[in-house]
Amino acid sequence: MREDGMVLLGNRPAGKSWAGWWEFPGGKIEDGETPLEALQRELDEELGVRATEVYPWLVRTFDYPEKTVKLNFFIVKSWQGEPAGREGQQLSWQNPAGLTVEPMLPANTPILSALSLPPVYAITNLQEMGEVPFFKALSLQLENGLKLIQVREKQLSREALIAFAHKIIAAARPLGARVLMNADLDDVIKAGADGIHLNSSALMELSDKPNELLVAASCHNAQEMAKAVQLNLDFVMLSPVLPTRSHPETQGIGWEAFAKMKQDYPLPVYALGGMQYSELKNAWQAGGHGIAMQRALWE
Repeated sequence: MREDGMVLLGNRPAGKSWAGWWEFPGGKIEDGETPLEALQRELDEELGVRATEVYPWLVRTFDYPEKTVKLNFFIVKSWQGEPAGREGQQLSWQNPAGLTVEPMLPANTPILSALSLPPVYAITNLQEMGEVPFFKALSLQLENGLKLIQVREKQLSREALIAFAHKIIAAARPLGARVLMNADLDDVIKAGADGIHLNSSALMELSDKPNELLVAASCHNAQEMAKAVQLNLDFVMLSPVLPTRSHPETQGIGWEAFAKMKQDYPLPVYALGGMQYSELKNAWQAGGHGIAMQRALWE
């Protein structure tokens, strides 16, 4: 993945199964290899590069007609060498949110959706900041590239929450940012938001994922994370990772426990609780997609 978010795809050459289909570079893990060792070998064989900054990401299982595969995905942020098609394959840098090449291998459709999620997930903080300072901070962050926002203001009435969401959507959408609401589904639809963020109680009560919306959930344990997978949600937020300003006495689960809970997990996970930009690489190293912030981001 380049710094601008573009990802490298390769076209499977003639003679291989699924020839002509586009895919991410990679291949089979050989006996005695770790997934990371296999990644480095495959990148060398296919592209002639060596990853120098690489993070574990998603682990997904996919059923092809002829077999079932378990896919260990990594995000490669930097590398040595210039990628070249060493097996005669075409290469193309693509925006995961809008490919200009096709067809794509079926297993990669949910991966492209996940890759279109940014590394930072903002949570509104109107109650502590007040309206004028908050919208000033929102405008600045949108100009700086913020792309994903959760409207979470439990103190507001339904009417006030919808009106507040309308103002955020009006500011965010022209700059390509998506807005989720931590609210009832009817209010989310009425506000015209891009998605719904479920609290853990709403998650456990849900039986079907709402259609045509980005759907996320707050999780605090393995049971809630499993429920999110069962519903095939778009992403989850796991907390608390570190102590927070609002609950400094509460010890977070820490990065080691976060990594264990994230192991073999198929959905993108944002870390919440005591997050600042300086924690982003820790989140990536633990297998997280990124970080969620309610206070530090707006400061």
